[in-house]
Amino acid sequence: QLQLVESGGGLVQPGGSLRLSCASSGSTLDYYAIAWFRQAPGKEREGVSCISQSGANTLYADSVKGRFTISRDNAKNTVYLQMNSLKPEDTAVYYCAATVYYSDYARLYDYEYDQWGQGTQVTVSS
Repeated sequence: QLQLVESGGGLVQPGGSLRLSCASSGSTLDYYAIAWFRQAPGKEREGVSCISQSGANTLYADSVKGRFTISRDNAKNTVYLQMNSLKPEDTAVYYCAATVYYSDYARLYDYEYDQWGQGTQVTVSS
């Protein structure tokens, strides 16, 4: 059983950057596809980005494409989400989630992810 812990959230001005981390205490992340989801107040949870177990395949929501980059360092048991050119509409609680796919791909369907972290708040405001 994974215990996922997100970190790196905070308050940033529009146009700024943050790097979120998703670390696992306990089991290795090597065999898991990892995704980032976010949920803003009063809105449904939204898939942001995901990465396959090898890191070879990634996927991004249209709203973040070209601004966010997902990566993983399996030696550090950590997945990162680099967020640049942040906008006020990126404000949300960001969650990382893990699942096992039987091939080296990843998808942004939240119902396919069965292990979740507690979330980290990202606020983009001047």
